[in-house]
Amino acid sequence: MTDYTLSCLSSGRTMPDRDDTIVLANPEAGEPAFLQAKYREARLRVGPACHGIYRFGDWLPIRRRLDGSSAPVTYKSTGLASALGLSNLHITFSGYWPERGVHMPTGTFKECEAYAVCARMPAGFPERLVVASAGNTARAFIHVCSQNRIPLLVVVPEANLTAVWSPNPPAPEVQLIAAGGGADYFDAIRIADEFAGRQGYAAEGGARNVARRDGMGTTVLSAATTIGRIPEYYFQAVGSGTGAIAAWEAAQRLEADGRFGPNRMRLMLSQNAPFLLLYDSWKLGSRELVKIDDETERRHTDEIYAKVLSNRRPPYAIKGGLYDALQATNGEMYAVSNEAAVEASGLFETYEGADISEEAAVATASLVAAVREQEVPRDAVIMLNITGGGLLRYKQEHAVYPVEPQRVVMPGEDI
Repeated sequence: MTDYTLSCLSSGRTMPDRDDTIVLANPEAGEPAFLQAKYREARLRVGPACHGIYRFGDWLPIRRRLDGSSAPVTYKSTGLASALGLSNLHITFSGYWPERGVHMPTGTFKECEAYAVCARMPAGFPERLVVASAGNTARAFIHVCSQNRIPLLVVVPEANLTAVWSPNPPAPEVQLIAAGGGADYFDAIRIADEFAGRQGYAAEGGARNVARRDGMGTTVLSAATTIGRIPEYYFQAVGSGTGAIAAWEAAQRLEADGRFGPNRMRLMLSQNAPFLLLYDSWKLGSRELVKIDDETERRHTDEIYAKVLSNRRPPYAIKGGLYDALQATNGEMYAVSNEAAVEASGLFETYEGADISEEAAVATASLVAAVREQEVPRDAVIMLNITGGGLLRYKQEHAVYPVEPQRVVMPGEDI
């Protein structure tokens, strides 16, 4: 078990974690605010690669280690870097790429959060974990919970069920519910929240779960410990922005460690046009999310290439959320068209040799745009977070198993 406490970003109150429930907030906070994990180990000790995600266990809020994980892998690019004229481009890859030493069979960095969240829960945790997902998170949690026989209820929009499968036969402890009738991710969250309020169920918590954020923050830990310093620029596509918040938190810990240089890492984030809720809010300089009517948001969700980048209620304004992360890092946001994302996907595969997910293609396209507009120096230390890849290859080389919903919940139906 890692030695850590939980600290409220609003009140400063420090509290221990609990074994019988998933602590997501300080009930005495005067405003919505994240908790952060505070670790006894101020200097990161990196374990061997065979420990998977837990090689970064000093900075993960965990009570145990689960089998089967893989950590993100960072390498210095030659192909894409040469094509873009960059001398210090480093790619952090999460997914399936055996030659690079990364073995995430679900093809997404959501495995990092799933292995961290589930390891935060002690063996014999008394409640069923409830997770809402647009697809990638569902796949990761189904895989991890099936491997480790952890009771799980996951809720996914019916339209996204094609993204939900398992590398192994799903365990009977795993249950899937689909939100039907044209539902989107926001609807899935609402249904999951209703279940989580019942006895015997526990909300995983999304961005509010310190284990989810610190699990995703291992991408930056991978980059800094490989490069030897904190990157100057961090490129990622965002739906909720949780991964970017996690990156910001990880960079702060690395600076405090003292061995990785000053933290000047700028968050260079992107969304897939026309779904631009975070982009529009940031460009307006607003701490609050801009108001967009439901019909427009649903239409924009249908129109984008990277469907998982369509969170309608992201953790933006909350203390410690995405607005604070962008402010603190002098961050930037990009709007990426479907056409640019598809082109970037082909560019990455041509020059790096791996297929990448739609959201990773959006991030790559934003890097291309930043170089074209001369918004990053060509010799800058750049981290491109490829949050998903190798999915097509994995499915070509391995059998995958469908996960059928036990129930489809229609709008207005009692849950």
